[in-house]
Amino acid sequence: MATKKIQSALISVYYKDNLEPIIAQLKAQGVKIYSTGGTQAFIEQQGAEVIPVEELTGYPSIFGGRVKTLHPKIFGGILHRRDHSGDISQAAEFDIPAIDLVIVDLYPFEETVASGASEADIIEKIDIGGISLIRAAAKNFKDVVIIASKGQYAELEERLSRQDGATTLEDRRYFAAQAFQVSSNYDTHIFNFFNQTENIPALKISETKAKALRYGENPHQAAHFYGDMEALFDQLNGKELSYNNLVDVDAAVALIAEFDGETAFAILKHTNACGVATAKTVQEAYKKAFEADTTSAFGGVLITNQNVDLAAAEEMHSLFFEVLIAPSFDEDALALLKGKKNRILLRQKIQIEGTKQIKTLLNGIIEQDKDLKTETKADFKVVTKITPTDEEQDALVFAAKVCKHTKSNTIILSNSNQLFASGVGQTSRVDALRQAIEKAKSFGFELKGAVMASDAFFPFPDCVEIAHEAGISAVVQPGGSIKDQDSIDFCDAHGMSMVMTGVRHFKH
Repeated sequence: MATKKIQSALISVYYKDNLEPIIAQLKAQGVKIYSTGGTQAFIEQQGAEVIPVEELTGYPSIFGGRVKTLHPKIFGGILHRRDHSGDISQAAEFDIPAIDLVIVDLYPFEETVASGASEADIIEKIDIGGISLIRAAAKNFKDVVIIASKGQYAELEERLSRQDGATTLEDRRYFAAQAFQVSSNYDTHIFNFFNQTENIPALKISETKAKALRYGENPHQAAHFYGDMEALFDQLNGKELSYNNLVDVDAAVALIAEFDGETAFAILKHTNACGVATAKTVQEAYKKAFEADTTSAFGGVLITNQNVDLAAAEEMHSLFFEVLIAPSFDEDALALLKGKKNRILLRQKIQIEGTKQIKTLLNGIIEQDKDLKTETKADFKVVTKITPTDEEQDALVFAAKVCKHTKSNTIILSNSNQLFASGVGQTSRVDALRQAIEKAKSFGFELKGAVMASDAFFPFPDCVEIAHEAGISAVVQPGGSIKDQDSIDFCDAHGMSMVMTGVRHFKH
C-alpha cells in the first residue's frame, strides 16, 4: 500500500533533543515502541511504554554497548518485505515482528574529531548499529520509514500529525534519500580521518549545508554554496552574498592573512588586489590602499585585519563598495556603515583552515596543496653585486606577499607599506610590467626607488630593462630561467639589486 499507518517503531538515538513531540504522537497513536539503553529511559520519562530490545532479541547489550541492535529479529523486522509471501512466512516462523519506523541519531563522530579527542575516543564514536539500521530501513523504504538524524524529527512529527500517524510512499522514499545522505556523509568523514595518515589516492567530499545563491558569475547561471559560512563570518548588514562576492571574499581573506601582526588593509576587484597597504591605523591603511587605484575601488571588496573604528568608517563611508570584512567593529562605526542597507558587512570570526584546493575540470576534478609558502628575508638569495637595503628588503617582502595572490602573469610595484600598481593576468610578463608602470603613473606614484616583484622568472632581461627605465631599484623573483644571468648582468651594470627565492607563485 502507498499509504501506511505506523504500528511499531524502533528508536535508538544519541541526541534526544526535540524528540518529545514524536514520542507524544506515537503514544497517542498506540504505536508499539522498541528501544535501547538511554533512549529507552528517556521515552519512559515521557510516559510511553517501551519494549527493551533485549526482550525482543534475547541478548543484552554487550561489549560495552558496541553490540545492541545487531540481531536477526531487529533487522528481519525492518528488512522483510510485507508483500512477499516467503518473507511473511519466515517472519512468522521465527517470530520476527514488523518494524515500521526506525529513528536513529548517530554517534557524533565529526564533533569528536573536531574536539581534539584521542584516537581511542574517536574510534568509539564510529557508529555500527545505527548506520546499519539506517541502511536497512532506507533499503526497505516501500514498507519502512527511516529518520536518520535529529534534524528530521520536526519534519516527521509534522507529517504524522497531518496524516493521522500514516506516511505515503513518497514520504518514505524522501526520508530514505535523506538517510543515505546522512550515511554517506558519515562514512566520508570517517574515511578522511583515517586517510590523514594513510594517503589513499581517493577524493571524498561531503558538505551537508547548502545555500542557493541569487545566481552564478552571470544571471543565467544557477549557483549554490556548500559549506558552513556562519562558522567563518557573522553578517552584520546588507544583502545576501552572491557567487562573485564569495569568490572575492575568499581571495581577500587569503591575502590579508599574509599580514599577521601588522595593521593592513586591502581592496580587491575580481580576486585581484587594486590596493594594499599597512599603517599604524586602519584609517591610514585604508587611505593608502585607496590611493593605489581610486577607480577600481568602486564596487570592490574591502578587508582589514584590525578593528574598524569610527575614524576608519568615516573615511571609507563615501565609497560605494560591495563588502567590508573585519574582525570587529566599534558600535558607532557599525551604525555609520549600516547607513547603506545593501552594503555587506562581515565580522570574520576565524581564519580559514585547510591545506587543499579542489576544482572541477574537464570531466573530472583536480586537487592540489594550497600555496602556503610566503617568502621572508631569510628566503632571499642575493644574486647581484649590490645587496638590497633593509628598507628595500622590507619592500620586497611586501611586494612578494601581494604578488602571490595576484593572477598570473603578474608584476607588483610597491614600497614597504603600499601597493603602487599591479599588472595582472597578462599573457606576457612584459605586458604585465608595462601595465603596472602605466597604472602607477596614472595615479601619481613616483617609481624612483620602488621595488618590483614577479610571480615567475624572467625569460629575458627585457623586464629589468623596462623596470630600470621606470626607476625601480630592487627586484624579487623566483629565478630558474636559463637566461637568469642576462637579467643579473643588466642589474649589475645599472646599479639595481635582485634577490631570488626559488619559489614560483603562479595563480591561474
